[in-house]
Amino acid sequence: MRVIDHLVVGGPTATDATATRPEGRSGDVFDPNSGQVQARVMLGDAAVLERAVAAAQAAQPGWAATNPQRRARVLFRFKELVEQNMDALAHLLSSEHGKVIADAKGDIQRGLEVIEFACGIPHALKGEYTQGAGPGIDVYSMRMPVGIGAGITPFNFPAMIPMWMFGVAIACGNAFILKPSERDPSVPVRLAELMLEAGAPEGILQVVHGDKAMVDAILDHPAIGAVSFVGSSDIAHYVYSRGVAAGKRVQAMGGAKNHGIVMPDADLDQVVADLSGAAFGSAGERCMALPVVVPVGEKTADALREKLIPAIDALRVGVSTDEQAHYGPVVNAAHKRRVEDWIQTGVDEGAELVVDGRGFQLQGYEEGFFIGPSLFDRVTPQMQSYKEEIFGPVLQIVRAPDFETAVRLPSEHQYGNGVAIFTRNGHAAREFAGRVEVGMVGINVPIPVPVAYHSFGGWKRSAFGDVNQHGMEGVRFWTKVKTVTQRWPDGSPDGGNAFVIPTMA
Repeated sequence: MRVIDHLVVGGPTATDATATRPEGRSGDVFDPNSGQVQARVMLGDAAVLERAVAAAQAAQPGWAATNPQRRARVLFRFKELVEQNMDALAHLLSSEHGKVIADAKGDIQRGLEVIEFACGIPHALKGEYTQGAGPGIDVYSMRMPVGIGAGITPFNFPAMIPMWMFGVAIACGNAFILKPSERDPSVPVRLAELMLEAGAPEGILQVVHGDKAMVDAILDHPAIGAVSFVGSSDIAHYVYSRGVAAGKRVQAMGGAKNHGIVMPDADLDQVVADLSGAAFGSAGERCMALPVVVPVGEKTADALREKLIPAIDALRVGVSTDEQAHYGPVVNAAHKRRVEDWIQTGVDEGAELVVDGRGFQLQGYEEGFFIGPSLFDRVTPQMQSYKEEIFGPVLQIVRAPDFETAVRLPSEHQYGNGVAIFTRNGHAAREFAGRVEVGMVGINVPIPVPVAYHSFGGWKRSAFGDVNQHGMEGVRFWTKVKTVTQRWPDGSPDGGNAFVIPTMA
């Protein structure tokens, strides 16, 4: 059976299809299509992390001293290698996650867009300069790397989110230790191998696998200066609290319950087409999915529901390699049970289950982790199934009587990651975007993930920490500002006039 090991200096350097590693703890990696175990991933401990940190400490000073142009050239080469290996990476990703190949390629491509941004690091790292801040005094600032950064990433985007983190961190001159999800760990290892092939020194990008023991080791290690995390909100809060208590800079992105507001003037055919992808694409396993739709007015709600039902019936659920499938299985059996339990909770709470996706089976793949699309209507804000993130192919209709209610619903929700409004009315869209208490807003855009040169981050329990991911926010997170105040004496015997701090004159 294939064994997926750590990629650290002084340890195994690649996944090995024939290796046997009976010692140590390991976890099962499933094929979500068949439900069968396809590999084992070795789960590390503090000793594995210590080896990675030692290698990072040895490599990072030289990498930081490498001029930004040369660091950028490594990232350019890495981008080329990922593009050359796109098909193989997408199939590998799909085989462990379950998302269809088109989604897997999108996962990789959105990560590469941040790598493209990071290739411009010579410009992004330029500091500020003031000439003549005082008599003969100049002041300038420099952005210095934090040293060693770490990323703890979720299962749902095993390529994109790691690249969001390590692309900017490495460009800024840091070494980086990645702990990916143990559910689908092969692509992160392969990306690190490609970074080595692109010319990054050994120790600059390493991969360690593990569970809570490894997470705690990362959060507690004194040599790791900054940690980026994406996952559920409860764990995000834990990571943030423990990391900050250990003196680290931490950004921890949590869960979401994104709303799509549908105004009476919206193009409902376009809305339904957008919802089909945003709510059910990738089996709903996205923090920027759109699992709640809020039609304004009963007439809008009835018309939207009437159009949604046939569109949902037309969705094709298939194996991840099926080019005609709209989405594939969820990641494992436990997650399938969790989603189906939430559907039952919605029924028990009194929501109307219009389309029931439970019990879906695919011929020839009866043991796969498939769930059909589900649609609820007449969901209310008091229901627990509305308050919490389901993270599956489930769409909930929450009817709003007016615009004010539509603004209030996402604003008062515990999560504040993304929101969208569908309308032809520019004033309504502008008003909504300005007032809604959510971090990322789409106007006729169902999944408003910002482009790579802007930044990604939610509000409330969707994000802990003050600095967002990628874009210039990412550069700020992975660097520390050093400000230099300089004065050069004029060479006269007395050294020129004495320097006096203005407030002490």
